[in-house]
Amino acid sequence: MAMLENGWLALGLIGQAVFSARFLLQWVYSEYKQESVMPIAFWYMSIIGGAMLLSYALYKHDPVFIAGQSCGVFIYARNLQLRLRELAASAAGESQR
Repeated sequence: MAMLENGWLALGLIGQAVFSARFLLQWVYSEYKQESVMPIAFWYMSIIGGAMLLSYALYKHDPVFIAGQSCGVFIYARNLQLRLRELAASAAGESQR
């Protein structure tokens, strides 16, 4: 049983690390571009980290944590969808030139 608990704890900690690292990525990328930008990897990291944290919250039966993460995962997925659509439109526009 302790091994199972340690596995869930590891999942939660890794999820939190991924979720937090997205801001480090955004900061470094913005410094590189010399403007405030949100790289597409930010949204992938948001979804992955959020899903891991949601899984951990479900295991722990924490309704506050579950509510926050379940809403977030849908928002991150929608933002990723919008960003991918924007990139596809941009690529299509460049190929017509």
